[in-house]
Amino acid sequence: MAKTIFIASAEPGSGKSVVTIGLVNMLLCKTQKIGFFKPVINFDPKEKKDTHIQTILEYFKLPIKYEDAYAFTRQEALEYIERESRGEMIDTIINKFKKIEESYDFTVLEGSDFTSEGVAFEFELNVLIAKNLGSPALLVVSGENKTTAQITNESLNFFHNFKDHEVQVLGVIVNKAQLGQVDSIKEVLSAQLPEDTIISVITCAPGLQNPTIKDICESLHGKLLFGGDYLSNRVDNFVTGAMQLPNFLSFIKENVLIVTPGDRGDIIIGSLQANLSSSYPKVAGIVLTAGIMPEEPVMRLVKGLHNIVPIISVEMGTFQTSAEIGAIKPRITPDDPKKVQLAIDMFNKYVDVTALDKSIITYKSDAITSHMFQYQLVKWAKRQTKTIVLPEGNDDRVLKAAARLVSQHVVHLILLGNITDINDSIKRLGLVIAPDRTKIIDPTVSEKLEDYANTLFELRKSKGVTLEMARDLMTDVSYFGTMMVYKGEADGMVSGAVHTTQHTIRPALQFIKTKPGIQTVSSVFFMCLEDRVCLFGDCAVNPNPTAEQLAEIAISSADTAKRFGIEPRVAMLSYSSGTSGVGEDVDKVRNATNIVRSKRPDIKVEGPIQYDAAVDPVVGKQKMPDSKVAGQASVLIFPDLNTGNNTYKAVQRETGALAIGPMLQGLNKPVNDLSRGCTADDIFNTIVITAIQGQEVNQPKPELVA
Repeated sequence: MAKTIFIASAEPGSGKSVVTIGLVNMLLCKTQKIGFFKPVINFDPKEKKDTHIQTILEYFKLPIKYEDAYAFTRQEALEYIERESRGEMIDTIINKFKKIEESYDFTVLEGSDFTSEGVAFEFELNVLIAKNLGSPALLVVSGENKTTAQITNESLNFFHNFKDHEVQVLGVIVNKAQLGQVDSIKEVLSAQLPEDTIISVITCAPGLQNPTIKDICESLHGKLLFGGDYLSNRVDNFVTGAMQLPNFLSFIKENVLIVTPGDRGDIIIGSLQANLSSSYPKVAGIVLTAGIMPEEPVMRLVKGLHNIVPIISVEMGTFQTSAEIGAIKPRITPDDPKKVQLAIDMFNKYVDVTALDKSIITYKSDAITSHMFQYQLVKWAKRQTKTIVLPEGNDDRVLKAAARLVSQHVVHLILLGNITDINDSIKRLGLVIAPDRTKIIDPTVSEKLEDYANTLFELRKSKGVTLEMARDLMTDVSYFGTMMVYKGEADGMVSGAVHTTQHTIRPALQFIKTKPGIQTVSSVFFMCLEDRVCLFGDCAVNPNPTAEQLAEIAISSADTAKRFGIEPRVAMLSYSSGTSGVGEDVDKVRNATNIVRSKRPDIKVEGPIQYDAAVDPVVGKQKMPDSKVAGQASVLIFPDLNTGNNTYKAVQRETGALAIGPMLQGLNKPVNDLSRGCTADDIFNTIVITAIQGQEVNQPKPELVA
């Protein structure tokens, strides 16, 4: 059974790293442990580490040491070839690779990068390694600046060279092609390659093909003067600022890099002002040449500006600087997650992942990793696209999550807040949020404000709310967003990155209310541990629930687990297991367990039970040998908020577990709260689960293994 795949390219700059990143991401969603091995790297690690190895290991958190991820430097491999010790070299590669392969379910192998010299040597070496490791290959061909005929001829030659050396080829991926070439490339290759060969064509992506300011600063050995927070700005083009300012301004394009001598204070100030103006495109950065620093008044003015673009000083003259900028090749680095995510998105968009998955004979693990669980959530959310309203539309974290969600076509979004402020923030962050999948609404000037206020007045007039009070409340983003959900104009709401939990859920409790038969709104966290996903409840809402409330929390949590494809085995946690403990606290848990068994005999539940007995099979068997839950609990219900909140945070911090949530349960329609310390990833995940909550009850369940 194949446990590896070898990714090979035919020339430098093919974009092989995009395919590797996309493939590793795909495999992590299918199996538990993925290894990565690059037999030959370009440089001695003492001088410079391989950026791509670092990116793969760090971004995907693969537990592989850098020195274990490669065998030889390019120079070392050449020396083996020159002294006719090729067999010894291959033996060393195989031995080092086997140590990786034995520890992982599947291992991705990546061929060498190619340099301007020794292309034939590297091609031969890659074929030799793939053949001796018995690994099928995925071939990557660059389509950059090539005709369709050139691309197809190179692809066919590359394919047949591997086949002639008895290396199985799973597919050919053409990268950096023009959009108009896609169909013709596929047509020609499909007619001349075996029917089972996967053929994919990835089009040019400016975000991957163009360098960042950081790439340029490092390549030019420049000195950063200002704008260190925006080194990830993408450079789509550059212009030399050598003319008078009025003429120069007409040459500013989106994501432009401005190259100008350091004494051109007019160009510097004009460029910064253009970047702040809504009438001009975004400026990526400024490079000051000839080692000249701006005069003191200009430096003082620049220092006082906010959100300033990166300004770099270099010693070279303007002409040489421009020439070197034009020759810079972009890289995907571990400190640029935006580029990594774009690579993943491009791979998922253009590569037939389903066909590739069928072609790769992977080891199937019964474990559910956090990566697998997140992948399944996104996949399920996409089955029925929902609209989620985000009241905190001007928060940077919210906007970053929104851009990612929209680009992946997971949901439709409504951002609430001042429209100008939100658009300015989107530009400042360099984000692209498709307007056809996103609305921006300012509640204070919305045409729906009066209608919403009247609805709130009718719903709450018995509680003393006047029409004027209702109008005032409806200018609050939390009330406005909740009303959108109530009226069905949004399928769910996510808030709390800025606002308190009370501010977020109060409107929902007032007029969305709870589902029939449910009195208690509660929360769960999806705790994604190393090899499984379980639910922790309630860790965010109810401080000291009664036995009846605890039973409702358990029932709601069990239903949530089932809805998200996890078999519910409910542990009602306490400081004792079974009948060993007495006292008010343990009696409450015992009573709650009995209520669950009475109301829902279909739920597997055990309680009271200690945490170790609930999750550890050995301890569970010792303490409660006849239990169907002990040792394998998937839903853990804590007796109070103090215990639950501290436990989930302790588990999260000490084990590195991913905690998705809190997800509120029990409401008629989904409204979810965020922590004010949340990250963009946390917001992304919470929006995804909110979208799933908003789907129809008859939607198919995700295919997860308990």
